Amino acid sequence: MRPRGSDDNNYMKPLSGLDGAFLSLETPATPMHVGSLHLFQVPPRYRGNFRNAVKKMISTHLHLAPVFRRRLAQMPLQFANPVWVHEGVDLDFHIRRVDLPPPRSWRQVQDCVGELHGELLDRSRPLWMLYVFEGLESGDNAYYIKIHHSLLDGQAGAALAAALFELSPTPGRVERHPRARDAERTPGALTLAAAAFRHDAAQYVKLVRHLPDVVRALAGMVLGGGKPAPPRASTKGSAGGALWRNIAFGPRTPFNAAITGERGVAAASIPLDEVKAVAHAQEATVNDVVLALCSGALRRYLARHGGIPRKPLIATMPISLRDPGNREFTTQATLSLVSLATHIADPLRRLRAIRSAASATKSVAQRARSVIPVDFPTIGGPWIVGALAAMYGKTRLANAIPPIANVVISNVAGPPVPLYTAGLRMTGYWPFSIVEHGVGLNITLMSYAGMLGIGFTAARSLVPEPQELVDDMLAAQQELQRAALRRPKPRRAAARVAARNSGVGKAARKHV
Repeated sequence: MRPRGSDDNNYMKPLSGLDGAFLSLETPATPMHVGSLHLFQVPPRYRGNFRNAVKKMISTHLHLAPVFRRRLAQMPLQFANPVWVHEGVDLDFHIRRVDLPPPRSWRQVQDCVGELHGELLDRSRPLWMLYVFEGLESGDNAYYIKIHHSLLDGQAGAALAAALFELSPTPGRVERHPRARDAERTPGALTLAAAAFRHDAAQYVKLVRHLPDVVRALAGMVLGGGKPAPPRASTKGSAGGALWRNIAFGPRTPFNAAITGERGVAAASIPLDEVKAVAHAQEATVNDVVLALCSGALRRYLARHGGIPRKPLIATMPISLRDPGNREFTTQATLSLVSLATHIADPLRRLRAIRSAASATKSVAQRARSVIPVDFPTIGGPWIVGALAAMYGKTRLANAIPPIANVVISNVAGPPVPLYTAGLRMTGYWPFSIVEHGVGLNITLMSYAGMLGIGFTAARSLVPEPQELVDDMLAAQQELQRAALRRPKPRRAAARVAARNSGVGKAARKHV
């Protein structure tokens, strides 16, 4: 029997194959949660308790985000993915205040968030935590929230904003919803096993039903222009050549080795209009410019730490498979590869090379969209995936094999208007994500109210001072902006300069 309320408030909801993989891949060295840091402007004479106000607001918005009340119910012997059950949530446990020592600087906040980002979530409770920082040196308040990736992807995370924020400083009237039924007890072994077999049976039926569509899609990719030419046969500017450059192994860099569980984070911000101006001037997309900024920042960092490799760095980028209007709180994305053209020093030539590579990747992803599964059979999966993840970390294979990708880069469109929490306006929004063995740096970007928030997540064993990357990103942005928006000299002015340099007399220059 299902409770009334949101369709997502099912008493027992199986994890998809992809969501379950994030649980199976998790180890102490590789936590699988994502997070974000939010800064709030405190008005003069504010005397409120921000932590209590946040807790009160979330308590009235729980029906908007069922993930806040989801808890794992493990399968017997963990032979298949667990299921989600809903239960009452202890907000005093999940929403905590962090008291930093004076002066409570922004750097102290980021260092503390890095430590918190390296801690595993408690699987016996709903998989999220929120930490409040009050009375910062700047006079602002802040909070950091982390939530397990098995609960949602970046696009669903943007939808989660409805539960965390308001559109005005005055809280609106919240429509009352019938409270969903909590799990009175963990489902029994037979109930859980039956759910696993039903899930896998449905996935096998779906696979057979869609097999003809998959075959047609793959045939279209191979025979209908989707197959790239071999590297030697491709022309310099062809889409096929760009695609082959994307799928090459990346060079060895300081980011690409086995990691430990310690994390470091750093936050930067760039005006979104400046990014759009560069994109418009160079006939590129905002995402192309974002990749070029990341490429420029990485070039600067590597120049100080071992040198810039001759081979271009390869980025892996999440690509959303979510249909328009789909706000289900599950992961619906896949990963693609794109060359960052870091071997090119000129920022405009580098942007054009990235534009070509990203276009080829996007074209293939669109054709492959219908054949990429976000759910699949899971019986036996946790054993296999968990064993492989543990072996990969313990054997430190990431130190020996060439990296498929050097860095993870994700760019998510966020809310374009100012948001408020407990009456305070949010002035900054920075996302943080996941790093893995072999890929110790993640750059996640999210736009918010005219700014582009950039969150660097790093394994401290590989990137001891991620704050360096903030300066590198801002310098790369200035370099690219100057090059992209440089106005060409007018023809007449250019002619005068040419005439002067060629020794043309004063009388002759009057007619130029």
